[in-house]
Amino acid sequence: MSTGLRGRSWRVPSSGRQKLQHSRMLRGIANNATHLFTLSLARSQHCKPLLTLSSLWNKVKDGSFLQHSSYTTDIKSKVENKRTVENLYRLSVDIKKIRRLKGWVLFQDAAYVKETANTLQEMGVDKTAIANILERCPEAILRTPAEINSQRELWQSVCQNEKQLVKLIERFPESFFTVEHHENQKSNVQLFQELGLKNNIISRFFTSAPDIFYRPVEKNKHIIETLQRMYLNLGGSNANMKIWLLKLLSQNPFILLNTSTAVQENLEFLQKKDFTDSEVLQLLSRLKGFIFNFSPNTMQKSMFFAKDVFKCSDQELKELMLKCPALLYNSVPILEERIKGLLKEGISVDQIKETPVVLELTTQIVQYRIKKLAALGYDIKNGNLENLNGTKRDFEATYCRIQAKRERPMFNPVAPLD
Repeated sequence: MSTGLRGRSWRVPSSGRQKLQHSRMLRGIANNATHLFTLSLARSQHCKPLLTLSSLWNKVKDGSFLQHSSYTTDIKSKVENKRTVENLYRLSVDIKKIRRLKGWVLFQDAAYVKETANTLQEMGVDKTAIANILERCPEAILRTPAEINSQRELWQSVCQNEKQLVKLIERFPESFFTVEHHENQKSNVQLFQELGLKNNIISRFFTSAPDIFYRPVEKNKHIIETLQRMYLNLGGSNANMKIWLLKLLSQNPFILLNTSTAVQENLEFLQKKDFTDSEVLQLLSRLKGFIFNFSPNTMQKSMFFAKDVFKCSDQELKELMLKCPALLYNSVPILEERIKGLLKEGISVDQIKETPVVLELTTQIVQYRIKKLAALGYDIKNGNLENLNGTKRDFEATYCRIQAKRERPMFNPVAPLD
């Protein structure tokens, strides 16, 4: 039977083919609609950062998402809340913009448009800013007055005054109106204050790294304790540990989102590469803890690449990485692109090896700075690559110094001639 089936050419009648094509087309439309629906749900849940796309997709597939979500996004069987729309219209809010971006908000039965606007007005937010806030984060109208007031008190506790709080809300309304994890936020603020972080840094975290507040405080405590133990094990002193930790957290709060396993794995990787404890501590400080964001595999590949390019020994490679941690944390494609960019400008491998810190700059920044110096008649091929390094402010200072030197007269015109 199977041999006969394989040897015979089977065709579906034309009418059957049309039905089959039609069926496939409908299935494709359904799948696309499902994907689009999933993406829309993910966007609509912007104020719930701990909800991942994978978990969202699983909930969509088993139909449990809408059962567990605070707000339904199924708008087909409902009509817009007329009162919500009218109240927003009175506030000069662009309703079309909300419909386009987060239209599901307008279909919720419970909304607190007037109450939210009144609270913002009490804080000193003007009418135009209120409209902008509600257009950017329409979910704000779904927060109860009690939730908003609790959030207001929490944020106010780390702001200098209400004026600063208003500025933060106007710039980052999504962060302020994420109230689902209020108790976690409150506990984490207390933790950071007990550690000794200043309120202006904590308020900056609210807007630049809000995810660290949504985690249970125990998880953040665990990572902090891991970092403290690591610092002491690497030879750091108890006297300096607090200063080191606070500086690390203020520079890179995202370090708290790592696991203790990732921290330990990367630490062991560096130690296996014969870095001394003090050198590992030096790398951690220079990299602001971002080293824990990289996998040992990525770092290993970058090291192999650098060793091959610079034709150096393991000891020389280690010294280069201590001078320029970019050799350790940048991926091979990035390092390759930057080295090629420098070679194209006529800079030699030996020059790069002598001043590897130049690899911390993007190719575009290097090209811009080389052109700017060339306009002064400075030839980087025969000059010092150190003149390219540093922040924008550092480079501008270098540029002005070279410019002043070029414009300086060869002799003092008022000095007597002997």
